[in-house]
Amino acid sequence: MHRGFANTSDEGWLRSMFAHKVDARKDAHSNLLSKKETSNLYKIQFHNVKPECMEAYNKMSDEVQRELHRDADYPCEVIGSWNTWYGEQDQAVHLWRYSGGYPALTECLRKLNSNMAYLAFRKERSKMLISRHNQLLLEFSFWNEPVPRSGPNIYELRTYQLVPGTMIEWGNNWARAIKYRQENNEAVGGFFTQIGELYVVHHLWAYKDLQSRQETRNTAWLKEGWDVNVHYTMPLIQKMESRIMIPMEHSPLQ
Repeated sequence: MHRGFANTSDEGWLRSMFAHKVDARKDAHSNLLSKKETSNLYKIQFHNVKPECMEAYNKMSDEVQRELHRDADYPCEVIGSWNTWYGEQDQAVHLWRYSGGYPALTECLRKLNSNMAYLAFRKERSKMLISRHNQLLLEFSFWNEPVPRSGPNIYELRTYQLVPGTMIEWGNNWARAIKYRQENNEAVGGFFTQIGELYVVHHLWAYKDLQSRQETRNTAWLKEGWDVNVHYTMPLIQKMESRIMIPMEHSPLQ
């Protein structure tokens, strides 16, 4: 028997092609996707270190970050510090939080620029670096807020360069999908850029080890709905990258 285009199965397929459409933007995505109850701003730093200097770099970073944490006059705190294990080698990654948003960032920079010990640290650190770059981030409203955790853990930073104009659609899909990735407490934080490379998303995950990572990710595929999230978000990605990272000794995220 001839099947018409309006067959029930065809209708289901046709509807799926137009599902999850996002309303036209009526506000900046920073207002639509970020947490309203906090005014936190985040900074992520990527430092490419000379291989022979990594040990000295880690020790110096530890000392300076401890001093900043002891001084309540600075409205900033390091959330996590890591060395990349798999991905870009001889790299340090730091995630900072500024409680109070851009004014807190400005205040912190002003105070650091008059702190002679910190300026001496920056000068010494510059001799150890090959290159560095940073980004200012906001956190997605539907993600866990990063809090200190005991270890040992490994961390995965998954970075997505999105097609410009698709951040809202990404957020809509992940607001539904994040529930599939909470079973093992692996979700640490989700962020999107405000300054630096734009339309960049960072998802930070914690696992006991690489085997646990594989098992946790495989389990997600057994949950109804996870495959739909992947189906609708993959076309939004221009480029993606995964880093496996080991916490530094002083990192609050262990």
